[in-house]
Amino acid sequence: MPPGQESGGPVLLTAPREGTPRPVETHDELAEVVARMAAGTGPLAVDAERASGYRYTQRAYLIQLRRQGTGTVLIDPLPLDDLRTLDAALADCEWVLHAASQDLACLAELGMKPRRLFDTELAARLAGFERVGLAALTEQLLGFALEKHHSAADWSTRPLPESWLTYAALDVELLTDLRDRLAAELESQGKAGWAAEEFAALVASADRPPRVRPDPWRRTSGIHRIRGARAQSRVRALWYARDGVAARRDSAPGRVLPDSAIIAAAERDPKDERALLALAGFGGRSVRRLARIWLDALDEARALPDDALPVSQPMEGPPPPHRWAERDPVAANRLARCRQVVIATAQEHNLPPENLISPDFVRRLAWTPPEEINPDTVGGMLRGLSARAWQVSLIAEGLAEVLPDPPADPI
Repeated sequence: MPPGQESGGPVLLTAPREGTPRPVETHDELAEVVARMAAGTGPLAVDAERASGYRYTQRAYLIQLRRQGTGTVLIDPLPLDDLRTLDAALADCEWVLHAASQDLACLAELGMKPRRLFDTELAARLAGFERVGLAALTEQLLGFALEKHHSAADWSTRPLPESWLTYAALDVELLTDLRDRLAAELESQGKAGWAAEEFAALVASADRPPRVRPDPWRRTSGIHRIRGARAQSRVRALWYARDGVAARRDSAPGRVLPDSAIIAAAERDPKDERALLALAGFGGRSVRRLARIWLDALDEARALPDDALPVSQPMEGPPPPHRWAERDPVAANRLARCRQVVIATAQEHNLPPENLISPDFVRRLAWTPPEEINPDTVGGMLRGLSARAWQVSLIAEGLAEVLPDPPADPI
């Protein structure tokens, strides 16, 4: 029985076992940490704190590490910038992260990439846990409660408050213990091999650059209200003007100018500062200081010739599912049958459907099935879309059974 549950509730964890360490900030301190970590044993617990919502980049502002025989180490990467010596010292051990895909990119920027890893969030999903947050899992499996009130903090703050450092250290305090409990659970369910494939895929993608979306301005919240290419050009111009300011300031774009303000200006097309500042979202002092930038962007959009206005980009892959019934009712029925197979198979194996197989893979398969439909061709198409072998083995046969369209009714 996990500690704390004998008394009817979890134990609130308020401080690391060895106390809250001071962040490593110098190369000499880093060299000492490298030696300590290399002498440690067992898996390495890893976490990183970013400043999402505050900064333009997704860089790490604090790295937390813990290993048996070493204790917990906090590293401030700002004065160090390169942790390749630490990465080399840890090359042979398994890294344990929670929701690894969120941290791998910012770790790779610092020269740190796992060769083997265990993702406790993904493991919990594969094991069928309903609540997969770190605090929920440590409470359920280990009997300890973690406070999460600093999870959305601005980690670029310097100096970091002591309470934040304690919070960060506690994020790796129980991570390897949680890993062991989840590994045992996966083994008992016969899913350890599935998890190994998933973890290997994460390692392979650890330093892969993020996919660049075409026309990122089209994701502006509220853009569905904008009608016509001329109005869309105003959204585009304001979006890129804001992005330039945000990049120069290293500030989250939404803190420079909210999406709602971009949409308001695109709808009303203000011609002067007075009209601009009267719009919702343009009243703040910092936004008002940039009024000339916003007006110049609108002027540029207004001056565009018709052939330079935004045009709909050719869609990559199938259309959104809500349009299938109108565009291709036969394919819509095909997708519905495939989804039922995915749901039933996921329930049978106690998995979330999205972890059994990517919904995007199912849509692509249903929209353009192979000419000859059988488990081999369906499996081949899924593998070509990057589905793992364990996923194909569970789902290909069922999908192959329902993909063929029923014969049309005779006229």
